[in-house]
Amino acid sequence: MNTNKFRRLSGAVTAVLIGVTSAISFSGCGNGNTQSSTTDDIIETSAPSQSTADEATAVGALEKLGIDASLLEIEPSILHDSESTVGFQLEMPKQGDTVAVVHTSLGDFTMRFFPEQAPKAVTNFINLARSGKYNNTTFHRVIKDFVVQGGHCGNDENSPNGVSSYGAQFEDEFCDKLFNIRGAVSMANTAKDSNGSQFFINQTSAEAFKSNGGWTKYENNWSDVKTQLLNYKDSNLLSAFIQKNGSKCFDVDIVPNEVRRLYEANGGNPHLDGAFNAVDRGNTVFAQVIDGMEIVDKIAAVNVNKDDKPTDNIVIKSVEIKEYSPSSAKQTEAASDTTSASQ
Repeated sequence: MNTNKFRRLSGAVTAVLIGVTSAISFSGCGNGNTQSSTTDDIIETSAPSQSTADEATAVGALEKLGIDASLLEIEPSILHDSESTVGFQLEMPKQGDTVAVVHTSLGDFTMRFFPEQAPKAVTNFINLARSGKYNNTTFHRVIKDFVVQGGHCGNDENSPNGVSSYGAQFEDEFCDKLFNIRGAVSMANTAKDSNGSQFFINQTSAEAFKSNGGWTKYENNWSDVKTQLLNYKDSNLLSAFIQKNGSKCFDVDIVPNEVRRLYEANGGNPHLDGAFNAVDRGNTVFAQVIDGMEIVDKIAAVNVNKDDKPTDNIVIKSVEIKEYSPSSAKQTEAASDTTSASQ
């Protein structure tokens, strides 16, 4: 879907699309800003070589609507992880696994990586961290009960999501066992395969997920999207519609029950999951916060301006890449408990 042919087609109809944008609206799907997106659009990364495409599942909704995905060059490549189970991302890492300790002006949090499921995104983050590129960057977009987003490196106008360690934008990596649940760390994007350096942490709690409408909201949204897709089905604006609204095409009909329960128990933002997107859009999950989620909540609670930017900078002082040791983690936790008790 992200080929030169598609870009030319999208560009040709962009001017026309502007005239019809006001007619396109969906409830509960938009938190968008242009500078660096983590709205209902965030970045994904290309699947590893051992991944397999499952067009029948990923684009089945389009086929049912009479839309030929191949003509739109929608060819999803989703990693089907048969070794992992739903919810494995909440497990603690093993001795010797690589983790990152993010030192911020409000405190530290630690996250584990998923190198087998999202190798490019993980390598990108670790290389940027080790080279000090994240040092003194900020969390520039904060939306309570949604996400905290930061990590913009470089000042390249051709890289709106920051400059990656590869020097160019890289592709999405979707996995059917990794989800944008609370604490999941994902790549930020503005379009398909537009990953750079920016990342975000899903902050939506289980309570917020429920109060925002839960799965009923997503079911209603998907019903609205299908109506819109049908309206554009025979129009030369279909490609441009998908280009603009692809992140809203979250096919709730194919979400397994165990995934529904995972979100109900933990919270998060299901519509960002690329594995369930009908038009191959979403955000790459590459890590999970395993300690210090209270710091993420603290960041989410700061005052922000109309553009969701904190009024006082929340700074990433540095990112420490290290090997995980259960014993040292327990010592750190004990020290933290002692400090809290003395206050």
